[in-house]
Amino acid sequence: MESLIKNIQMFAKQNFPVAEISSYLIDLDIPQEKLEKYCHFNNGFYTRNLVHKERDFEILVVCWPAGQTAPIHGHEGEKCWARVQIGTLQICNYEQKSLNPLLLERVEKVLGGPNYLDGPADIHSVENLSSDSAISLHIYARPFDSCDVYNLKDNKIDRLKMQYYSKFGYLC
Repeated sequence: MESLIKNIQMFAKQNFPVAEISSYLIDLDIPQEKLEKYCHFNNGFYTRNLVHKERDFEILVVCWPAGQTAPIHGHEGEKCWARVQIGTLQICNYEQKSLNPLLLERVEKVLGGPNYLDGPADIHSVENLSSDSAISLHIYARPFDSCDVYNLKDNKIDRLKMQYYSKFGYLC
């Protein structure tokens, strides 16, 4: 994990060059034993497990029990990459067409297996459709603690304060 952190620190100094980070993350090889410390599951919901955080970026391991979904949400205009480590995740990317009425257009729907990289994403949803658990690695440029959640059923955007399930390997 130290190598990943050092490389992301270098990319942060270059204002997070998308092509270079994407290439780096596609080729990244992190043995599962390096992630185990950060893999905390809860069967009722997906968990956000903080690996590293500093002013310019944060690294999370997200654990997805079978059937869990992250609703359609935004990333505050910041760059975010999600890399499937284990399992399969359905990732849908959206483009906002209007605010009133709230209208999003799905521009991409992908079923991504191990080593699949999504990002940087502006608005997306993530779902584990499998009967098996999944794990993904997330890099967030310029971390934020709240995000917009797009509630299409009620035609509104809700503001959600995000929580960590664990920090640096320890449950919160």
